[in-house]
Amino acid sequence: MATMNISLPTPMREWVESQSKKGSYANNSDYVRDLIRKDQLQTEKLKVMQGAITKGIESGEAKSFDKAAFKKRMQDKL
Repeated sequence: MATMNISLPTPMREWVESQSKKGSYANNSDYVRDLIRKDQLQTEKLKVMQGAITKGIESGEAKSFDKAAFKKRMQDKL
């Protein structure tokens, strides 16, 4: 595993240390790695969501929806 040194202001350093001292993380590095994993996951979710939004926008104007007709078609299939 590669090593990276990160400089943090004192309040942030204290926060990281307090999180690892609570016992949820083995050490400061585990806490930072968890934050990075969560950020990667969040970024991927946003990318997927933006893709779906773009696809929807590019699909054109919305068509009218007749709820009663849709319900009837679904009932007829049964």
